[in-house]
Amino acid sequence: MDVGHCYLDGNADVVEFCPHDSFHHVLAASTYTLQEGDQPSRSGSISLFNVDLDRVDLFYRLKTVGIFDMKWNPVGTNATHPLLAQADADGFVNIHHLKNSNGTLKCDVLEVHKQKVSSSMCLCLDWNPRATLISTGLSNGSVSLISVDETKTSVLQEWKAHDFEVWATTFDPDQPHIVYTGSDDCKFKGWDLRTSPSKIAFQNSKAHKMGVCCIAKSPHDVNILYTGSYDECLWIWDVRSISRPVNETSVNLGGGVWRIKNHDVVPGLILAVCMHNGFAIVKVNGSEVKVVEKYNKHESLAYGADWYRGSVRQLDNKEKTIVATCSFYDKLVRVWVPENDVI
Repeated sequence: MDVGHCYLDGNADVVEFCPHDSFHHVLAASTYTLQEGDQPSRSGSISLFNVDLDRVDLFYRLKTVGIFDMKWNPVGTNATHPLLAQADADGFVNIHHLKNSNGTLKCDVLEVHKQKVSSSMCLCLDWNPRATLISTGLSNGSVSLISVDETKTSVLQEWKAHDFEVWATTFDPDQPHIVYTGSDDCKFKGWDLRTSPSKIAFQNSKAHKMGVCCIAKSPHDVNILYTGSYDECLWIWDVRSISRPVNETSVNLGGGVWRIKNHDVVPGLILAVCMHNGFAIVKVNGSEVKVVEKYNKHESLAYGADWYRGSVRQLDNKEKTIVATCSFYDKLVRVWVPENDVI
């Protein structure tokens, strides 16, 4: 069931539902648009929407430079309001502060930190579980670690992690001194942050036949990790034995697996962004992966997706979930409810 849609003011590349209580209805969407010419520029924006089963209402838009990635800070941290971090084409990580406005559902975004990271582009980012650190992957193959507190941000360290662009960086919430990275060099690595510069904990350069696009730790099993790649495959890993994936036979989802999002309630339920092959909801059971639903109503490159946090009750008294997806060149955000009983 389609709930609604909206065209953005640029190429849509990220959608993120807010995970914090009282803000679950807030959906953030970002854009990245390259203006070519003698002096090329990269522009972008952040748009905020109120979302429920009846509507998708835009209530805020902020013009920015081109954004490659953005994420809300984790639930359970010391921050008094939700924080939204962006990684952008000018080499900055900016953190925005979301708050209620006069007790209504309208919200204001206030930029609270603006941290120059590199002369290279910031391509991806992730918060550590306590929201005191942000890791960001750079277009020159490096990874930067940024300290975050209420009054300031600062770059703690930066190290050369890969030979090419770093498209994925993810903290391990169960071992927060570990950061996983993936790159166009087809390598999947883990780094120990307890030293400076960080030391490599492991690397796998054999499983992925093309660039590693995304990495996601299971929120339900401390040992399970997922990776996606331009090779169109979803890989399952056990962090206790990283020499080879759990699934010896790769799960081909088609089109390049650009993003994967775990459902926060249902174990093994994953939303996959398959670039040239739309979006897929898959169920993982051990080493087996089954596609339970596909969504192909976008007419452009599939680029961003996220689950609404929690579930909503339909008129037929069944628990459902809401999904947001976006596609790049047609500048489109869609919000929909899966047809199948996935939760």
